[in-house]
Amino acid sequence: MAGCRPNKSALTIDGSIYQSLAAKRIKLSNGWSLTPAGRSLPLGDLPMNIVSSPSGKYLAVVNSGYGKQFVQVFDAQQEKEISRAPIAKSWYGLTFSTDEKKIYASGGNDNDVVIFDFDGAGLKRDTVVRMGKSWPVKISPTGIALDETRGHIWIATKEDSSLYIYNLGDRTLNKKISLGAEAYGVRFSPDNKEIYVSLWGGSKILIFNAAALEKSGEIATLSHPNDLIFTKNSKYLFVAHSLDNAVSIIDVQARKVIEVLNAALYPDAPNGSTTNAVALSEDEQTLYAANADNNCLAVFDVSKPGKSRSKGFIPTGWYPTGVQVTGKKIFVTNGKGFSSHANPKGPQPDMKSEKRSEAQYIGGLLIGTMSVIDEPSESTLNTYSKLTYENAPYSKKIEMETQGEDGNPIPKKVGAASPIKYVFYIVKENRTYDQVLGDIKEGNGDPALCLFPEKNTPNLHALAREFVLLDNFYADGEVSADGHNWSMAAYANDYVEKTWPANYSGRGGNYDYEGTRAVAFPKGGFIWDHARKAGLNYRTYGEFAENHKASYPTLEGHFCSDYTGWSLSVKDVAREKAWEKDFDSLYASGALPRISTLRFGNDHTSGLARGAFTPQAAVADNDLAVGRFIEHLSRSPVWKESAVFVVEDDAQNGPDHVDAHRTTAYVASPFIKRHFVDHTAYTTSSMLRTIELILGMPPMSQYDAAAIPMFRSFDKAANLSTFTALNSNLSLDAKNVAINQWSKKSDRFNWAVADAVPDDELSMIVWKAVKGSNAVMPAPRRSAFVSVPKVSKETDKEDD
Repeated sequence: MAGCRPNKSALTIDGSIYQSLAAKRIKLSNGWSLTPAGRSLPLGDLPMNIVSSPSGKYLAVVNSGYGKQFVQVFDAQQEKEISRAPIAKSWYGLTFSTDEKKIYASGGNDNDVVIFDFDGAGLKRDTVVRMGKSWPVKISPTGIALDETRGHIWIATKEDSSLYIYNLGDRTLNKKISLGAEAYGVRFSPDNKEIYVSLWGGSKILIFNAAALEKSGEIATLSHPNDLIFTKNSKYLFVAHSLDNAVSIIDVQARKVIEVLNAALYPDAPNGSTTNAVALSEDEQTLYAANADNNCLAVFDVSKPGKSRSKGFIPTGWYPTGVQVTGKKIFVTNGKGFSSHANPKGPQPDMKSEKRSEAQYIGGLLIGTMSVIDEPSESTLNTYSKLTYENAPYSKKIEMETQGEDGNPIPKKVGAASPIKYVFYIVKENRTYDQVLGDIKEGNGDPALCLFPEKNTPNLHALAREFVLLDNFYADGEVSADGHNWSMAAYANDYVEKTWPANYSGRGGNYDYEGTRAVAFPKGGFIWDHARKAGLNYRTYGEFAENHKASYPTLEGHFCSDYTGWSLSVKDVAREKAWEKDFDSLYASGALPRISTLRFGNDHTSGLARGAFTPQAAVADNDLAVGRFIEHLSRSPVWKESAVFVVEDDAQNGPDHVDAHRTTAYVASPFIKRHFVDHTAYTTSSMLRTIELILGMPPMSQYDAAAIPMFRSFDKAANLSTFTALNSNLSLDAKNVAINQWSKKSDRFNWAVADAVPDDELSMIVWKAVKGSNAVMPAPRRSAFVSVPKVSKETDKEDD
């Protein structure tokens, strides 16, 4: 595998470019940084793809996020937007006609391809290629390609894993071919003879004869092949692989992979680069590969395929999803833009329905951008490479040995001994820091935003005070769909990141994210897979286990069948009782697992749905369950060698004055510093890294490898005093009985499925329920999580 790590010690850099970009470095909530190269243009929410017109004069971008979806057209030379047109549901597929007078765009879960007329100045919707009825019919077009010579449009799909061939003239179906796995990209060979389809949910490229309309071969590849690009002579095909941090080079005539390019910052890196788009320079000597989760382009000299070499990296915006080269310019779509933000506009409880789309719900808060980068000279590319490495807290060196202190219960080295033997990991649902702990004066909270203060959550407040208060903790996920993956794997792959916005915005798609669909799994699996690999026993209670059965294969035989998973009608205190019974039985039989994962999710609440528990009761129930859990464990014989970690899977259900990702987290153990406030910037991945170090497990992804372990919250000496749960100040049985606009709205929601409820609306309803129907949610005082790290003059490295 050809590597992509330049010899940094030999780099000659451009000092003025370096200083200019380094001075504007943006620190993200996940601990990584951005120094976007080039110029920028505004895009929409989650730009999914960018394509060039045949002449290179125009560029089209499709925006497929939670908010408004639309297609944009740009003048590549003048670097300006020409026109845009809305599209109800969209996804990755996008292409120009040869004469550049039409643009074809995937209609996503509307199950069509939308055709736009383009006259060089304006974009206007024309008609559609109708593939079937809209969702819940499962089709969902992805990549598309035109065969204008034969009058065909080829459309791949991800829901019914098929390839559709339609006649361009009358838009009738000519043929449908089953593919066997979710498809992503579709490319015509430049010689106009074959169609190539990447199987996103598989590990192969399928080949089809364009004239015969039938499969003519396949090529085995690495996992998660997605974007494709040919050389103009049809001799080579380049394929991005999101789970392998790599690009394959395929000899088309021999139909085999001749070289694999490692696009990660370091060789043999685990999950975390997410290579998901490729482009060639116009002379086809240079390959650009977009690493979504490394926030950069990997650059290769591919003038001699089979003997390629790394040239360096170019820093981009957050989560680059597409790349195109026109002339000497590189165009990059940054899926999450340039920064994370707080949500100062709400969701507001008094916002009228027609204004609700303006609420700053996290699902639509990260607005994309287009970076326009001039092809760099050698010294400029060296400078970009240096910045890219500085933006990334990950390195191979810290995989096996990370930050820490001698004698701390959290080892610095993987495999080193810890006095902690048993880990209990509890995942809650969707609260921000300010919503729960904003009233604690020792922390950085905004009491005006505190919906569930100490009166409502006495146990959570007691844990924060008696053990450690964590007021600078950030969820890696945006919503529960990716949040549970981040919580169990320190990573959410490109399938998860690119499909949840459709599901959450009501545009169709299933909730496929908690062990229920293989294409959503990270490479290497989740924390239970890694525990099994390390020879550790494990058990789950409700997490990735629904309807009293395991949702994920590795959990078969490792779950509590008496524990209820997601159900807002079942109290968390009942779940806690089920855990107590199982825990006591396992301890008595000497079979207590080294790691237990639990789901206490009722702090999500059911809003004001009539007959459901009130928001206050649901949160109080959740609070008491956590308190009783800690009490029971602290009075058990294993308390002296235990640690409990509690986290929200995400922070989507409310406002926070620092960042929309900031959330509550708690740690309880005899080895925790008592009455301590830890202001260190931690993330979900930090918590997982801490758990892994305790258990002697290596990191699962680049993100937990890079994350700061929570050693500063731990003490060398054990304090074996127990915790006593505090009785609730509220009735846990209180039900919603009022009939008003908020209860009627709540009644229409689907509470049976996690996060099926629109969170911006739920947040408003919960605010009304707690504060009163006339209460107005105050705005946070700050607007973004941005920090500029210091740069050492001696090393030009970020200081810790």
